Amino acid sequence: MEELLSGLPQDSGVLNIIVVLLLLTLIPTLLMVMTSFTRVLIILSFTRSALGTQQTPPNQVLIGIALALTFFIMAPVMSQIKTEAYDPYMKEELSVLEAMERAEGPLREFMFSQAQTEPKSLNLFLGMAGFTKTPSSLEDIPLTVLIPSFVTGELTKAFKIGFMLFLPFIMIDMIVSSILMSMGMMMLPPAMVSLPFKILLFVMVDGWELVMKTIIMSFG
Repeated sequence: MEELLSGLPQDSGVLNIIVVLLLLTLIPTLLMVMTSFTRVLIILSFTRSALGTQQTPPNQVLIGIALALTFFIMAPVMSQIKTEAYDPYMKEELSVLEAMERAEGPLREFMFSQAQTEPKSLNLFLGMAGFTKTPSSLEDIPLTVLIPSFVTGELTKAFKIGFMLFLPFIMIDMIVSSILMSMGMMMLPPAMVSLPFKILLFVMVDGWELVMKTIIMSFG
């Protein structure tokens, strides 16, 4: 994008408008692939599926919760971007491209710190990109490699946590099914009977607090 914009005057109003429009177009995608949003939303979806509550909470609520947790988790990164890029740009100390380059740094560090916990993903995309050895510095890793490595690692971590969330609820389903079969109530759907018990267990152990704490701690 910098190459496309470099032909325009750095301080022109036209350039500012173009950059703002591009950012507004890309913000939803960037939010999903360069922040904690993907992992958070998938874990929340797994939680709902494990409970068996169908569409409760509804998708809009899950997305809202995921956004709130994303803002909380990304707050240090956003604060760094504001200090190093946004504030100097508003004071006209930096051009648009310079501000974007500075803003990229904290996001790269965040993605790299998370990608390091899943080195297989990072090594996979480095190998497919033609790197014979791991780059010596973060700046040597292009975003075309770092972003897919980060997203793949996020999916892996989300599914691992989702698997752990399913285990206690599966145990409840198995216990209820065994009891119903021993009582000869084979026509009664076990899921209908186990659902209230799963909700009760989830509420008694402060399930939502535990899930949110787990999500936040997974980024530590």
